[in-house]
Parts: sequence; C-alpha cells; structure tokens
Amino acid sequence: MSILSYLHVVVTTRLAELRRDSERGDSPVPTAVIIAGLVAVAVAVTAAALVKANNWMTGIPNHP
Repeated sequence: MSILSYLHVVVTTRLAELRRDSERGDSPVPTAVIIAGLVAVAVAVTAAALVKANNWMTGIPNHP
C-alpha cells in the first residue's frame, strides 16, 4: 500500500468520525459576546472608581 493510499484512508476515516460526532462544543460567538459584556462591566466599574477617587481627592483641603 502506498503512502498516499494510506493517508487517504486515514483522512477519510477521521473525517467520517468527525461528521458522526454531532457534539463539538459551544460556538465561539456566544463566548465572545459574554467576554465583551464582562469587559464593558469592568470598564464601567473602573470608571466609577476613578470618579469616586477623584471626587475624594478634590475634597481634601489645600488640594492643588
């Protein structure tokens, strides 16, 4: 059996196994949406903390 015939059999067998297995995990799109939402929340929390810290610093007497 030549190497090309062997590789053809191996590849077609593997592709048939992959087609038969219908559960391949979650789509990357919902994961990306969740990550984008978490980043937006993290930015909002950081901005709120920065505003609160700046307001606290300006409340100190003799602040330049």
